[in-house]
Amino acid sequence: MDTTELSPQEEQQEETENPEEKEKKPLDPKALLDDVLDIVETVIFYGFVLLMVFSYLLRPVTVEGHSMVPTLHDGDRLVMYRLFYQPKYGDVVVVNNRSGHLLLDGEVVESGSSLDECLIKRVIATEGQELNIDFVNGEVYIDGVLLNESYINDRTLLNDGAFSYPITIPKGYVFVMGDNRNHSTDSRNARVGLVKKDDILGTTFYRFGLGVDKETGESLGTLGFIE
Repeated sequence: MDTTELSPQEEQQEETENPEEKEKKPLDPKALLDDVLDIVETVIFYGFVLLMVFSYLLRPVTVEGHSMVPTLHDGDRLVMYRLFYQPKYGDVVVVNNRSGHLLLDGEVVESGSSLDECLIKRVIATEGQELNIDFVNGEVYIDGVLLNESYINDRTLLNDGAFSYPITIPKGYVFVMGDNRNHSTDSRNARVGLVKKDDILGTTFYRFGLGVDKETGESLGTLGFIE
């Protein structure tokens, strides 16, 4: 019997010309299941990480109202930082206003009223500091030193009567005001008063969405870090 030996090139050509004759490798169900489980595990892991980040570290908030003009505007979208936060002067914070707190003979008492909403204000004085406000000249003093408040819209002339100044901020509390000083309900008002540190949800530090002027439709402010 005559035999013919094929060259490697001819063998490759024969395989190409007859693909239907080539044996197909069957799918391995176990390998496919392992791949699916790996994908599901990855999705669950990153979903959990995002949940933890937005539950305990960062959270988006929206400005409502005009009490923080010119720093913030109605409709601005901000990022709030929460974890291990301790308030300090100048921070723009989110306050859960559940009850106002006043001073009576040096002791903190509840005012019996509140706005019952979340507020965005600036920390002006923290525990242990002496705060004095000269409503005639619109000046604010901390421990006898006049504040240079470049962030305010106007001088501090509005006195809502919550305190007789000067006052010393008690332990565990802060005093907050809006940058739009004469159009802000804040610690000068009995419905807000002194703010418990535990009622501060976090500090805002970045603006990622801009409010819009309702008359002109133009965006207000600029994106970026909040001063």
